[in-house]
Amino acid sequence: MDWRAHQPLSRRAVLGGVARGALVTLALPPLQAMFDAGGRAYACDGILPKRFGIWFWGNGNLPDLWTPTGTGDGDAWQLSEQLAPLQVVKHRLCVVSGMKVHLANDAPHSSGAAGILCASPLQATGDDSTMSAPSIDQVIAEQVGGASIYRSIQTAASDCSGVSYNGPNSQNPPETDPYAFYARIFGDTFIEPGEKGKVSPTLGLRRSVLDGVMADIDRLNARLGSADKARLEQHLDGVRELEQRLAILEENPPNLEACERAPALKGDFSDLDGRPQVAARNEVMSTMLAMTLACDQTRVFGHYITDPVSDLLFPGASAGHHDLTHNEGGEQPEVHAITVGIMEMLATTIQKLEAIAEGDGTLLDNTVVLACSEVSLGQTHSIEEMPVILAGSGCGFFKQDHHHRSLSGDNVTKVLVSLQRAMDISVGEFGADEAMVDEGLSDIEA
Repeated sequence: MDWRAHQPLSRRAVLGGVARGALVTLALPPLQAMFDAGGRAYACDGILPKRFGIWFWGNGNLPDLWTPTGTGDGDAWQLSEQLAPLQVVKHRLCVVSGMKVHLANDAPHSSGAAGILCASPLQATGDDSTMSAPSIDQVIAEQVGGASIYRSIQTAASDCSGVSYNGPNSQNPPETDPYAFYARIFGDTFIEPGEKGKVSPTLGLRRSVLDGVMADIDRLNARLGSADKARLEQHLDGVRELEQRLAILEENPPNLEACERAPALKGDFSDLDGRPQVAARNEVMSTMLAMTLACDQTRVFGHYITDPVSDLLFPGASAGHHDLTHNEGGEQPEVHAITVGIMEMLATTIQKLEAIAEGDGTLLDNTVVLACSEVSLGQTHSIEEMPVILAGSGCGFFKQDHHHRSLSGDNVTKVLVSLQRAMDISVGEFGADEAMVDEGLSDIEA
């Protein structure tokens, strides 16, 4: 009988029985019955990978113009003035408002970034500070990033540093040049599904060099103090990641139906009259980033519009963004316009993910994106009413077309716990000091 006539078989299906009085199970290999009539995998059924991303902008929002009206699902809530550009993707959003960073706000902008991304206070030495723990993208990448060529990818729509950290004093800078990013992902080493792997003769040489370096580690460690050993171990983590990437490059690519080489770039993305082309760079970066995910080059990403405290001169603005958040008078119409423009860019990124068909759904079905900033009201550096948007359901884990509002200043770390669980990561307690929690935010989980 034709397998298509029956309910599709789950990729997680197993054979069960009894052997010597004990219950046993046997995992099944990929079968035709696990795919649709066109031979495609069913979205969110364990065949296609899940993805996670951070989408970040600096300097916050204007909370009075940000918070949606109403709560709940569908028509029960409406987007606010600042979120209005997201109307086209409202059905793919879960907006979370009223959340708070439960850490001391003793370092403007930095405390909020540490709280919302690392759930841990800053590590300060004199006037210098750094994140004391990995950011949420790297926490997730540590668990799910090993199967792809890049454990994580960082990109930006402006010349910024990003907020991805492996730990103290170990930052992951984003690629800011669209042409450089294209060459890195879709250049000579890129192989489309179905193509025969082309092993570069230089890969073996690189691997030999790495093996030689690793052979000296024990001898070197014997001569180092504890601080230097920690620094060396941090460096070797990068070496190990490079080894893994070289190994994956030598393999044939997975047969991912949606994967294809991103279109070649055209145009000049340099500044115009001293103003970065942020929207244009965001669009091309988002296009390439979406295809990077579809080709399983990575499963974790960070994409940055601006850094915390950024004073970028946006189109039409009379001064830099950070300057305006503090010095523009009245209801701050220019700050409002900048925030609306940033939300237009977020809508662009989400639409790029949704436009790629994958399995019986879209790339966005298999993805969840955390869009956030390091403060709410930039004028006061507030870390209450933190702006949090989730786009994509993470394979049905999160509610869609939903607004959840906390009336008690709930701990924003709960969102980070839910994000890890959406990526099938078992997590109990997460965070440090007052930011630590032992539960997710169940009201946003489907």
